[in-house]
Amino acid sequence: MKGETGRNGWLALLYHACFVSFIVAPLVVVVLVSFTNKDYITLPFDGASWRWFRAILDAPEIVNAFWLSTWLALGSATIAAALAVPSAIAIARYRFAGRETLTAILMSPLMIPHIVLGVAFLRFFTLAGFSGSFLALTLTHAVIVIPYALRLTLAALIGLDREAEMAAASLGAARLTTFRRVLLPLIMPGVAGGWMLAFIQSFDEVTMTIFVATPGTTTLPVAMYNRIAQQTDPLIASVSSVLIFGTLILMILLDRMVGLDRVLTGRK
Repeated sequence: MKGETGRNGWLALLYHACFVSFIVAPLVVVVLVSFTNKDYITLPFDGASWRWFRAILDAPEIVNAFWLSTWLALGSATIAAALAVPSAIAIARYRFAGRETLTAILMSPLMIPHIVLGVAFLRFFTLAGFSGSFLALTLTHAVIVIPYALRLTLAALIGLDREAEMAAASLGAARLTTFRRVLLPLIMPGVAGGWMLAFIQSFDEVTMTIFVATPGTTTLPVAMYNRIAQQTDPLIASVSSVLIFGTLILMILLDRMVGLDRVLTGRK
């Protein structure tokens, strides 16, 4: 009884409340600051205003960077999901030489510091002759987000009952037809969840992008970083608030489609 109280009693609830407050408090401060009517960051302030949210539309470098980041995240997440599906099928259903090595290579962007990847990709694309292009950015982002797409696709495949596929094969369906009309719909929640998580990670990536991007391919996180380095005003707080709410909405959709427990643990 005492052990049960220690795990689930008021002390555990207090610990979790303090932990959540510690994580959420900085985000709440950013959101509150974005509503200031002053020309500088201050809290508390005299009155709330939408001034700095309207100012986002008057900052073309922010708007252009937002659309570039959106298209970049769409492209890299789609490439990552397209590569994750056949890779996950091979890893989950077949035993072959180099299987563990392939898994380690695909998951390695989670372990390698992004600053190291940024320097490596900068050198590679410079030698290849298309450094700083949108294609280079898309490929680099696809590399760093593929582990997220792969993990959720694997979670959807592991333990999946293959009776429906065997029934389709026994009725004469070709392998491609079985994949397109049977297997893919069954694992689509995992694929869609992996794509969405890859989109979020690509959109928010800044460390590696600083090395690969150029003034003509500046993403939103890099544009925010550059603005902070030059000046500090509530505009960055308002942009951050928009990103916070946007990410929150995407995470809610991800939880509805797949479940955040599967994202964090990889379990079905």
